[in-house]
Amino acid sequence: MKIAKLFIAGLALAGLTAAASAGTLDDITKRGELRVAVQTQGPPFSLVGAAGERTGSSVELAELMAKEMGVKITFLDFDWDGLIPALLSGKADLLVADMTPTLARGMKVAFTKPYMYTGSTVFTKADGKFKTTEDCKAKGTKIAVLLGATGEKEAKTAFPDADIKSYKGGGPLLLDAVNNGQADCGVNDVSAVKGQSTAYPAGSFTIMPDLLSKEPLAFATRYDEPDLLVWMNLFLDQVSVDGRLQKNLDYWVNSDAWKKDH
Repeated sequence: MKIAKLFIAGLALAGLTAAASAGTLDDITKRGELRVAVQTQGPPFSLVGAAGERTGSSVELAELMAKEMGVKITFLDFDWDGLIPALLSGKADLLVADMTPTLARGMKVAFTKPYMYTGSTVFTKADGKFKTTEDCKAKGTKIAVLLGATGEKEAKTAFPDADIKSYKGGGPLLLDAVNNGQADCGVNDVSAVKGQSTAYPAGSFTIMPDLLSKEPLAFATRYDEPDLLVWMNLFLDQVSVDGRLQKNLDYWVNSDAWKKDH
């Protein structure tokens, strides 16, 4: 039996009803569609494959959610800083991206329990003069970060004398900035940097082994969707126990296996 059916049956037995507002689990199942906000281009979590299909670690997990609910899935693409507004506006039912549940974000959206841990790293152009994280601490160093991402705050803390340049959009913009000399160093999620750097010739960038932080990643929904949030946590528990989550992370995050297929 599908997880969604079990959950709804549990609510009925407890004498509870789903909230009437759009986007709740009850409304999603009646609509027959799960609307999911994803980052436009953020491999290995979200990317467009060679055949034009939407894929990636977060994308596949969202597809598993829809399958368990017994509904179709619709992905809605947004730049990084457009993800939370899309969720709050009701355009999407939930958000799946490599997003850290910070206290500031928690004032706006409700996060699930963490499903993996990662961290921000520093990267530079391989043939440039900046070879280490310490090199990037020099006064006036131009450091590229994503506007509103946790890496932006971490870069300001780790490199107080640097010139922090915040970019609106996705992670590939940071790689472009470092590659073309607009920035000396970049700071972003290490999994994202490794995934997005595959668009360049091998060896184009030096990715520092030391992390600026250790961060949990989670999915998000609105606070007026408590039933959906409970179900999403139940889903994460289930795929953790049956091995589907680990299989996903081993393919997309813990190895380069996905690069051969995409």
